[in-house]
Amino acid sequence: MKPERNAVNTMNKKTPLLVAGWIAATFAGPGFGADLMAVYRDAVAYDAQYAAARAALEAGREKLPQGRAGLLPNVGLTGSTVWNELDTNFRTQGVQSRDSQYNTNGWTVSLTQPLFRWQNWVSYTQSELAVVQAEAQFRVAQQELIIRTVVAYFDVLVAQDVLATTQAQKAAIAEQLESAKRNFEVGTATITDSQEAQSRYDLAIAQEIAAQNDLNVKRQVLRTIIGKEPEGLKPVKSGVRLDMPQPPDIEKWAEMAETGSNVVQVSQAQYEIAMQEIERQRAGHYPTVDLVATRGRSSTTSTVVAGVTAGGSGSDTDASTIGLQLSIPIFAGGATSSRTREAVALKEKASADLENARRTAALNARQGYLGVHAGVAQIKAFEAALASSQLSVDSNKLGYEVGVRINIDVLNAQSQLYETRQKLVKARMDLLISLLRLKAASGSLNEEDVAAINALLE
Repeated sequence: MKPERNAVNTMNKKTPLLVAGWIAATFAGPGFGADLMAVYRDAVAYDAQYAAARAALEAGREKLPQGRAGLLPNVGLTGSTVWNELDTNFRTQGVQSRDSQYNTNGWTVSLTQPLFRWQNWVSYTQSELAVVQAEAQFRVAQQELIIRTVVAYFDVLVAQDVLATTQAQKAAIAEQLESAKRNFEVGTATITDSQEAQSRYDLAIAQEIAAQNDLNVKRQVLRTIIGKEPEGLKPVKSGVRLDMPQPPDIEKWAEMAETGSNVVQVSQAQYEIAMQEIERQRAGHYPTVDLVATRGRSSTTSTVVAGVTAGGSGSDTDASTIGLQLSIPIFAGGATSSRTREAVALKEKASADLENARRTAALNARQGYLGVHAGVAQIKAFEAALASSQLSVDSNKLGYEVGVRINIDVLNAQSQLYETRQKLVKARMDLLISLLRLKAASGSLNEEDVAAINALLE
């Protein structure tokens, strides 16, 4: 049984990433420079987590030749040379003692071809599954890099917008403060109006400092991923019409996640490996049969010394063997049975892990789907609130000029306007990120989705 691979519906992989709604422009800072695709490519080249995952993939692919090696012949060559000295004293009277000095050397080539080693065949199957697992783990790392990069990119955009909005709010409050001072000087307003405006202005300065610091932090987070200071990130352009993700069914997305999620595929491969491990351990009870062949030569040269008389002799011997070698395990102290029971328990663990991965993937898909739909509705609500807030500011300003509104009314309306604007920008970015997480849960998130978002930038 092979783990299910790439079980995501083909239509889903080509599904437009983005959801219906209008995306407005986001403050982009001084000058447009890097777009999302360029930032993502920098992340691929620099990010340490992704580099570690790439190295882990290369290491995992080596499991296959290692497993195949157990099925192929083993060939070895041995050689030796030895110098020998023998002193022989005969007890028989009249027989002369003999001293021998000689060299022996030789070499042997041996070949062992496994004919039946069931554990080796199982190990080869496990090595194939290990490669599948390594590739799935690398795809998980790829998707995590996409999400981390996009989140960091959008965090900088949002932080830039918050800073710009805070600065605009400070300017509006400063204008209202000057108006309150003028009105107080001519006697048409109380000192309270000036004090309230001054209080709001001081608060806006504090908020501006906090926004600037948050922007600096977000830029450093992105720098950690891409390895350089991000400059002039392009914002999302205005007036973009987005399409609903397909299929428009939460349970379909959950089903695709249960089979197509790369995290699920990692657990599926681990489960299959654990199943095979039981069979591999049981093979410790089975006999093994090998084809064994040898070819060798041994040589001896000697010098015999007896008194003053010396003589020499030597010999060369060539030998070849070929045959079958049978090995039958009888008793190993219970170790094989214990390892088999251990493998069964680990298989149960892998089964539970796989089920948990499927449930988690389905949950993530449902959460992502609900997040997308909630995001669309939230954006529409914020857009309506923004329009209402702008009308409220205009009305309160006019009422303040004619004396039917006080300064605090204008300040509150302005505060609500800028707060709503910030929430709208954040909601738009959160919607795009929710879409990425939805596709990641189903296992279909890839570089094409980065390109789809990049097409929405200025």
